[in-house]
Amino acid sequence: MSFGDPDNPYSQQPSQSQPGYPQQAPQGVPPQPGYPQQGTPPQYGYPQQPYGAYPPPGMPGAGLPPLAHWGQRVGGYLLDVLIIAGPMYALGFIDLVGSDDPATAEPGIFFAIGVVYALGMAFYQLYREGKTGQTTGKKVLGISLHREADGRPLGFGMAFVRKLAHVLDSCACYLGWLWPLWDEKKQTFADKVCKTVVIKVDKG
Repeated sequence: MSFGDPDNPYSQQPSQSQPGYPQQAPQGVPPQPGYPQQGTPPQYGYPQQPYGAYPPPGMPGAGLPPLAHWGQRVGGYLLDVLIIAGPMYALGFIDLVGSDDPATAEPGIFFAIGVVYALGMAFYQLYREGKTGQTTGKKVLGISLHREADGRPLGFGMAFVRKLAHVLDSCACYLGWLWPLWDEKKQTFADKVCKTVVIKVDKG
């Protein structure tokens, strides 16, 4: 076994890489997938760098995924209202048609059933929005509500608080509802108070 020329201290010795540092691929050998090459900065995906990180100064909205536009938000809201209130009014109309004098008719059993349905459906939609970020209307339109800071769903409690905060959107001639039209993060006043954003997601 030869260990090189003993008279030449600069003879080549087997190279050893430093622990903790990746070796550079030999010339002519393509890099292996999944292993960083020397001089290449590591790539961080969504789990290490969530989209909700606040953007640096002068770059509003940077780091956020595609935001839902105003038409999508309005469409999802109107669909939710139809799902919640539509059956209630339909059942109330049955009471009205079956009364002797529609002009003086009072709410009957069908309308009462409709009110119970509306309350239950409103609670269910709020629960879904807090847990998954989507009501039925949002799911159909391909949008979802999340916390701006980390991209997670709000939870039922904060989803309820956000509904109450929509009172701010109705102040000043409903200006808050229109604010996403020109806001850089497409937020209503309620979104800004609760630190939430509505983003585009795949329909499923």
